Amino acid sequence: MWPRIGGLRSLALGTPGELRTTLNTLVLAGVKTATAGLISEYAEENEELEHVGERLALVDDHDALVGVVEVTGVEVVPFADVPWDFARSEGEGDRSIEEWRGGHRAYWARQGTQVDDDTRIVCIRFRLISAGDGGISTGDLST
Repeated sequence: MWPRIGGLRSLALGTPGELRTTLNTLVLAGVKTATAGLISEYAEENEELEHVGERLALVDDHDALVGVVEVTGVEVVPFADVPWDFARSEGEGDRSIEEWRGGHRAYWARQGTQVDDDTRIVCIRFRLISAGDGGISTGDLST
């Protein structure tokens, strides 16, 4: 299971370090309003998909709360069918869907997962609710 903070599931973007810091900064600036994940990770972690209206605790490298987002959309699609409007919403500077696909294939390959056109991708859209702890007790961190 993914860590919880104040009863909210955590949202840990990218990998720890510079990538996570950059992605969190984009979320807090309102630039990044979407993220993509592998459906296989949900099964491995025994987690259900997020749902519209669910709030997630955006965390840093140490599972410390940096903000709260609310899910506004969830869709599972084959990698080849991820739409450009979703990819652009990730706010990471990709100039085309081909560039987005190349970057994401390379990212997941570095994590040990080969992605092909049929790999099922969870496309999550969200909006920033609050930056910082948003009134959630960070003392209620459980795994």
